[in-house]
Amino acid sequence: MRFAACSWLLLAGLSAGCAPAVPTSSLVRARPAVLVFCKTRGFHHASIPAGLATLQQLGRENNLRVDTTQQATRFVADTLRRYAAVVFLNTTGDVLDSAQQLAFEHYIGQGHGFMGVHAAADTEYDWPWYGKLVGAYFQSHPQVQLATVRVVDAQHPATSFLPARWPRTDEWYNFRAIAPDLRLLATVDETTYVGGLNGPQHPFAWCHAYGGGRAFYTAGGHTNENYADPVFQRHLLGGLQYAIGQGAGQQH
Repeated sequence: MRFAACSWLLLAGLSAGCAPAVPTSSLVRARPAVLVFCKTRGFHHASIPAGLATLQQLGRENNLRVDTTQQATRFVADTLRRYAAVVFLNTTGDVLDSAQQLAFEHYIGQGHGFMGVHAAADTEYDWPWYGKLVGAYFQSHPQVQLATVRVVDAQHPATSFLPARWPRTDEWYNFRAIAPDLRLLATVDETTYVGGLNGPQHPFAWCHAYGGGRAFYTAGGHTNENYADPVFQRHLLGGLQYAIGQGAGQQH
């Protein structure tokens, strides 16, 4: 009896050991991963922790793995290829060295996504490729104040749920070196606040295909209160979905 029992256990163990494993690539596809990068070499936004917490919450609620880092050393091929998209959250200044820049360019060239939040446009002024990826560079801003965002393209997951006019309080960036190929999703109405310099089509959120991949940018996200706002959270989620290649809005 003891021999029979042991034989049965041995066979069971062998059967279990021969069971086909789930391919790692299938697991990655089932739960996309996003890397959120928040290194600063200039102004440091006090709202970065709130932004990180919000993006992690959105990940938990939407079957996304969200990793966060301030370490530019993550920008190597073996690490980047684990991620469907990279988010620059309120980065400022020169945050990557030349080798890391090349690794990121190659990553985007392989069809991956980028999402820039607020001060991502205040980053890497001496790297022309990045300026074209993010879509514009920060020029200036007035004080934080209430203004109205106007949705101009509601066929995108970051704007499809928004009202035509969206009043909100933020720090409103003026931009320079605006790329000509942007798909403009929302503008800020300069008649509703003081200090706008970009005119009637003052960009607030946009996306475009670039360098073999895709990029989404939102100018929102200066304050802690922004990240506590469920509407802005959903706006960020739509941007993430575009960046990782999910949902509507992928035609540009």
